[in-house]
Amino acid sequence: MVRPALSRPSLDDAAFRLLPFKSPFMLTLANIAKHFGTRTLFSEVAFTILQGDRFGLVGANGAGKTTLFRIILGEDSAEEGTLTWQRGTTVGFLPQESTPAGEETILQLAMSPAAVGPRTQRNEPDGPAAASPDSTIEDYALEPRAKKILAGLGFREADHHRPARTFSGGWVMRAHLARLLVQSPDLLMLDEPTNHLDLEALLWFQDYLSRYPGALLMISHDRAFLNVLCTGVLELRRERLWRWNGNYDDFLRLREANEAQQLAAFKNQQREVAHLQRFIDRFGAKASLASRAKSKEKQIAHILAEAIEAPEAEIARLHFHFPQPPRSGLRVVTLAGVSQAYGDHVVYRGLDFVAERGQRIVLVGPNGAGKSTLLKILAGVVPIQAGTHELGHNVRAGYFSQNRLDVLNAEHTVLVEAMEMRAHNPALTEQTARTLLGAFLFRKDDVHKKIGILSGGEKSRLALARLLLAPPNLLLMDEPSTHLDIPSTDALIAALQAYPGTLIFISHDVYFIRALAKSVLHIDTSRLTLYHGHYDYYLEKSRATDARAALVSSTERLALTNHQPGIEPASDRESSGGRTGPKTREQRRAEAEARAAKSAGLKELRGRVAHLEKEVGQLEARQAELTAELEAPETYSEAGKPAALNRELTGVVDRLHAATAEWETAAARLESLEKA
Repeated sequence: MVRPALSRPSLDDAAFRLLPFKSPFMLTLANIAKHFGTRTLFSEVAFTILQGDRFGLVGANGAGKTTLFRIILGEDSAEEGTLTWQRGTTVGFLPQESTPAGEETILQLAMSPAAVGPRTQRNEPDGPAAASPDSTIEDYALEPRAKKILAGLGFREADHHRPARTFSGGWVMRAHLARLLVQSPDLLMLDEPTNHLDLEALLWFQDYLSRYPGALLMISHDRAFLNVLCTGVLELRRERLWRWNGNYDDFLRLREANEAQQLAAFKNQQREVAHLQRFIDRFGAKASLASRAKSKEKQIAHILAEAIEAPEAEIARLHFHFPQPPRSGLRVVTLAGVSQAYGDHVVYRGLDFVAERGQRIVLVGPNGAGKSTLLKILAGVVPIQAGTHELGHNVRAGYFSQNRLDVLNAEHTVLVEAMEMRAHNPALTEQTARTLLGAFLFRKDDVHKKIGILSGGEKSRLALARLLLAPPNLLLMDEPSTHLDIPSTDALIAALQAYPGTLIFISHDVYFIRALAKSVLHIDTSRLTLYHGHYDYYLEKSRATDARAALVSSTERLALTNHQPGIEPASDRESSGGRTGPKTREQRRAEAEARAAKSAGLKELRGRVAHLEKEVGQLEARQAELTAELEAPETYSEAGKPAALNRELTGVVDRLHAATAEWETAAARLESLEKA
């Protein structure tokens, strides 16, 4: 669904304000424990939530975050401990995925006190009550409030009376989120709430929650989201719950300091035990010192009874690297005169674009500008309506879709889907596939699960694993960190930093972008503006005031001051060396002639590079053919043939070396001229 940019409602609108709660509330967990057979998921979990608390719940995959949510909601039970609600507390819950929508309209769903999908929880009298819109909001204010929230989350007014079942799952999730915000419960429990939001809706939602008077308990992989909203972090690690004050960055800093302190204390303790043990080993057999040795044994026993644990890394953490892909030509992908439209909505007209080997480009721009469309065109997954799309020499593209099921078959099992990559890598074996899937946290039995029942994070990890089974040298990734937890996102960043190929991606995670992007391509109304620098360079040159909002800023909201090749020309004043006033006819003619000469020279050089690139490819192919013939036994049954093949091979190798050197020189000159 292509949507135009929307004007988001103001939080100061009277019909949109949140009403004060009638009473404070409290939720207390004391010594909660959960076991699965002989395995302890967590124990001794204890914390209290008061009105106004804003907690992020974090932890590695499998640490028990979702299980803890289910226990709080009464959907699962704990083997030990107690959970106590303040009487009358209302709670609303948004899971990662919703059930299919029914015949109700989007507006009806947003105004509904109870609906299929994300729901509020009602327990016994002392438990939490379902949030009721009528209890806090008068009927006359309910519909305007719902419409304001729907607009903030990206719905147009024309969408309000459409059946919810006609929308995609992501948009239905937004409607369920709107419903929770309309109800305004005392406690909002959100499981990855940003997964289905584009950046504009996310920024609106983040601003909304920053003023929410109730309490928040949320699972999220979005660092920026947690940094803005959290006043505390609850971490599930090593079967325990750890509470940290501050936002996510504070949590990382405090945990690192705590672990350093713990490691120092552990080492001191180990040194003390070793010192006592040396005395026992040396003098324990001497009668005169036996009593002292016995005393030191008791000291060791006392120390070990209260032993300090060594800091321990998480066991189930994603760790991988991209295998070395084949080397591509200098020019990786070229678009010339490309046009693309969806009905009456023209996305591109006469688009030209070139990506070169080793570039790392992030695509930014307002929603609907065509970022995902450009990525799909480059990947060849959508047919272009006009123009040409050409992959360079020896290029194989790998596409990572924002909708993971675009590249995964929901009916396949995990293992069958992995083995599909044998079409691109004939040497792939089932053992290799199983080993790699294990590295992506798929256990032995997980490989037989149908993809359709996997979680969002599992689908993301499988899509990444597929890329590694047949590594491409051009990676095209649309929101690759969505559904990944923070440790997995860190692992992906580390792998991509070491990736030797070409990377073009879309992301609304500023941390992810800053770690990877070396160029920024701003897209708006079919115009591409390239910033040859890291993301902070783009922020500086575009004079953006907010790092996250700049990802979806339109051209009109940016001051485009970085006039690199491929960027709109500077103003007359800038082009004339700072002189004011209009240019003379002679100046304009001279500049036009200079541009024409430069363009002709660049065109000739580009043609030369392309010709040499093609020649190198042909020579490499002939070299492989001759080598194969010389290795074949039947070649030596024909007199004189080996000598002739050797002579030709020598000539091919000599020409290949010369053509490669000439190609590299011409390509370097072209790159220098294009950046000049």
